[in-house]
Amino acid sequence: MGLFKFIFSKTFLIQLVLAIIFVVVLGYAAMQWLDYTTNQGERIEVPNLAELSLSEVETMLKEKDLRYEILDSANFNPDYPRFSVIEQVPKAGKFVKENRKIYLTLNPSGYRKVLIPDLIRRTRRQAEPTLKSLGFEIGEITYKPDIAEDAVLELRHNGELIEPGDELMKTSKIDLVLGDGSGSYSRPVEDSVETEQTNEDQFDF
Repeated sequence: MGLFKFIFSKTFLIQLVLAIIFVVVLGYAAMQWLDYTTNQGERIEVPNLAELSLSEVETMLKEKDLRYEILDSANFNPDYPRFSVIEQVPKAGKFVKENRKIYLTLNPSGYRKVLIPDLIRRTRRQAEPTLKSLGFEIGEITYKPDIAEDAVLELRHNGELIEPGDELMKTSKIDLVLGDGSGSYSRPVEDSVETEQTNEDQFDF
């Protein structure tokens, strides 16, 4: 009976009201603190960084309280300036929180070099797809006397003989010298002269 009277007493009701007010105030303060520390509700639109240099990117992101990190360099894209941004994550137009990191992919300074495969005595039908798959372009097609028709006798770039294992920039144009099926093939003059000089050097005491 005493407990029942205490529950409905003025003292208990006052304490109950104070406890409810305390819980409400504490909850509101906690929500405000959480909102402040996580920047909840505050969003920044990611700018378009395509074709911008790193110095331009840094200035733009600093003004918006954003950061950046370079992921890697992609394959060279001639449509973009060298060392400029060609891809970004998140994409332009997305909304992110303050201090968010934007991940960037940069355009390298030029095409990378590619190893020349051994295509000598391969057929034209084999050589052309192989070179194209490596990123090269097929240039002039010429023929020389040889017993094998359409067999690759030489690979040339800007008039210079190139050998398997040499390296050329991707998208370089490679000329093919093929056999015409009419007779025997003789090595280019520059190769013969170089071979003779090497042999003379070996016996020069």
